[in-house]
Amino acid sequence: MVDEDAIQARRMSAAQIMVAGSNPFFSSLMMMAPTIFTSDVATAATDGVRMLYNSQFMKKLSLREFAGVVVHEVLHAALLHLPRRGNRHPYLWNIAADIQVNSLIRSQMSLQNELDLPEGVVEDETLAHLSVEEIYAVLQRDGCKEKLVLIDLQSELASGDIKASDLEAHWGAAMHRAMAAAASAGRGTIAENLRRAFHETYDSQLDWRSSLWRFMVRTPDDFGGFDRRHVWQGLYIETLETETVRVDVCVDTSGSIDQDLLSRFIGEVRGITRSYPSIRCRLFYSDAQCNGPFEIDADRSIPTPIGGGGTSFCPFFEQLDLLQHQSIAEVDHDSLAVYFTDGDGEFPKKAPSRNVLWVVCPGGADSAKFPFGQVVRMQQ
Repeated sequence: MVDEDAIQARRMSAAQIMVAGSNPFFSSLMMMAPTIFTSDVATAATDGVRMLYNSQFMKKLSLREFAGVVVHEVLHAALLHLPRRGNRHPYLWNIAADIQVNSLIRSQMSLQNELDLPEGVVEDETLAHLSVEEIYAVLQRDGCKEKLVLIDLQSELASGDIKASDLEAHWGAAMHRAMAAAASAGRGTIAENLRRAFHETYDSQLDWRSSLWRFMVRTPDDFGGFDRRHVWQGLYIETLETETVRVDVCVDTSGSIDQDLLSRFIGEVRGITRSYPSIRCRLFYSDAQCNGPFEIDADRSIPTPIGGGGTSFCPFFEQLDLLQHQSIAEVDHDSLAVYFTDGDGEFPKKAPSRNVLWVVCPGGADSAKFPFGQVVRMQQ
């Protein structure tokens, strides 16, 4: 009687050896992943710790496709796609995670020739530059007609005793070792989108409120000479200075911003006025034209949004320049402009003299598209 599990286990070893020849990063991750061949899954899957494979499915794949499926499952685990799912819909989240993972594998296929993907897997290069949370948000907003070849994210983690923090520590260490293995081997280029996915998963990400807080405070012993240009480099700052800070807030009201997102933007503006009583805050609404300013604070209601047309970011910054020229007292190059947007619009050709914080909604434009300022992403 043919032991198909044993045959596929030997193919697993062959796939690891093949990948190790040019990609120590993936090879290292593959060797750190516990593997089980079982009929409990229809194709291939992961429970966050183990990689589960159906021998009857795997035997139909070429060795390159075999290796691609193995890397696919390992990346799901290493990028913490199970614990990151939270309360999101499992099937839609699986599609979002597959779009990310398959794009990462495709990018490596352009660098090395040892990987391939089975026919019919889910791919969408228009979304691949986003984080998995943002991909999910776009699919949820726009609807999704994709069908999964591999329904491979198990509904539960491997054991109720395993915590998300344990998985993060385990796979974080595995990813660091894999990167070190690739570096020490001197071969196996790691695609930039894979590096970005790694940093999105394991680097502590400040939400936009934390970035605003960092701008508004100074170190206790450096009130006079603090250079705010360095705030985006991750300075640790402890104390609010007593001076009033000017914050000009612009809300994108163009046609690409639906009512739900606009309401969320307005809610965030209210949060600014309630959380930071020491600031002077002016509100603007802008599509292809800029409306404002409206002086706002915690005690005033937010004016009704104005807009619905095309998008240009230029009118807002032109309006700020005009206001500065009208009143010398308002000229403050250390003031902050906060722009809530999806990033879909025309940017000024010249960067403004003030600090700019772009607060981008889930599924918004890639951070590299913004020619100046600091880009932070709103959490889903």
